Amino acid sequence: MKVRLPQGMGGGPQNMNQMIRQAQKMQEDMENLQAELDAKEYTVKAGGGVCTIVIGGDKVIKSVELDNAIVDPDDIETLQDILVAAFNEAYRTVENTNAEAMSKVTGTMNVPGLF
Repeated sequence: MKVRLPQGMGGGPQNMNQMIRQAQKMQEDMENLQAELDAKEYTVKAGGGVCTIVIGGDKVIKSVELDNAIVDPDDIETLQDILVAAFNEAYRTVENTNAEAMSKVTGTMNVPGLF
């Protein structure tokens, strides 16, 4: 039984070399983009602005700023809740931005472990 490949599929070593070059270019583009994304910084506010987190694109927290009004020794739970919300929002911001930027490079291709 002969299998017929759609136009552009198969075609011997020349087509294979072209596919390899395209894959290498995509990998290079992704590495360059990841370096750019890692260098970015994001500022995220939580608790109505009483907590400000600065996080790098590499998901490293750069700084945390708290408004004096939120620091109440009798209400540590509120401060803890605001910090958790701020850290989670900062992490989500980086994840969503990185995923959106990478999808522009990879298109609809979804290969686990690439980023």
